[in-house]
Amino acid sequence: MSANAGGLKHEDATVAEEDMLRAGVYDVLAAVFRREPDAALLAELRTLQGDETPLGQAFAALAERARTIDPTAARHEYTDLFIGLGRGELVPFASYYLTGFLHEKPLAVLRDDMARLGIEREEGVAEPEDHIASLCEMMAGLIRGRFLEAAPVRLQRAFFERHLAPWAGHFFSDVEAAKSADLYRPAGTIGRLFMEIEAAAFAMEE
Repeated sequence: MSANAGGLKHEDATVAEEDMLRAGVYDVLAAVFRREPDAALLAELRTLQGDETPLGQAFAALAERARTIDPTAARHEYTDLFIGLGRGELVPFASYYLTGFLHEKPLAVLRDDMARLGIEREEGVAEPEDHIASLCEMMAGLIRGRFLEAAPVRLQRAFFERHLAPWAGHFFSDVEAAKSADLYRPAGTIGRLFMEIEAAAFAMEE
């Protein structure tokens, strides 16, 4: 799933550096969870660098896993986790996490907000828009100004609190604990920690 806004893909040059870093984390999460990892994605993940913070250590761990995992094993891991025969170990959609079913009210609410924000789904994409990768991509777009302009913090917060905060942390925790996870375990850690950081930062805006 990839979101766009009628072809408008410019980025606002006035976005602060710390917000560009936030958008970068969302972009990494979107890329990792969007589809089966290929050689190009694994090569990009190998270049990630960390620091001594818990989030930085998770990035370093993801880079190390990307260096050592066999590409075929990485693809099989994604299939086992998120696709499976009929269903994977986890279902990476907001509607499922919040209601137990796909295509439920959370998806309808998201589609309403996408229409209001001018975000359109790409042609040829069959999966629902409330996939975790799509939501991360939308958040990155709101921050970077990929759609119309960089969204104010209040709008970013509203989108986050409505479409990610209710379930994404739980999903990422489940990825960390999934029996099929190897490459995706540190990716789950990144997602969980980053959701906590984002929630705390938005709370400080009150």
